[in-house]
Amino acid sequence: MSSKLTDAVEQDDKTAKIRDLNDALRRGDVQHGMIVMTSSISAKGDMFVAEAMRSVAEFDAFDADCDPYGEHDFGALTVQGEKIFFKLDYYDLSMSAGSPDPADPSVTKRVLTVMLASD
Repeated sequence: MSSKLTDAVEQDDKTAKIRDLNDALRRGDVQHGMIVMTSSISAKGDMFVAEAMRSVAEFDAFDADCDPYGEHDFGALTVQGEKIFFKLDYYDLSMSAGSPDPADPSVTKRVLTVMLASD
């Protein structure tokens, strides 16, 4: 296999791993990450929070506009008439810097943040 083709295949594999780990966290598997929400989300009350978290977990409208790299790391949706966003970020295990390899859960702590679009 040519070097360019090998690099492309390795990048596709890496992207697929990142996407799978991101999807797992969105669906509630917090083994390698955590889910946080802004105070404006929590101020909407328990029913709103529950529906927002369910909607984020079920979100599958990824396209080139919101997911240009295929990592499923951002989404925009509407819950009870409120536009919300979710965003995933990748940190090193100490959470003091970016992850050296977001595809490797042994060196990455994922953080899923759920926020109102107005935040």
